[in-house]
Amino acid sequence: MSKKLPTVSGRQTVKALVKLGFTVRTGKGDHVVLQKDHRVFSVPLHKTLKKGTLRKILKIADVTVEDFNEML
Repeated sequence: MSKKLPTVSGRQTVKALVKLGFTVRTGKGDHVVLQKDHRVFSVPLHKTLKKGTLRKILKIADVTVEDFNEML
């Protein structure tokens, strides 16, 4: 498995996290708010997410890079 962060869009990130059990709470403007249990965070719907932004989203979501890569 690769630990390298992929280059993905916000929409691809949301799709992968929904496959991992997260639900979309709201989707207003250019951000989508996702939730699973006590974890609530927003994902910007940019064409390409910066690596730091994606890393922070995965950290808050408590998702490993390997699990995320499998869901893409």
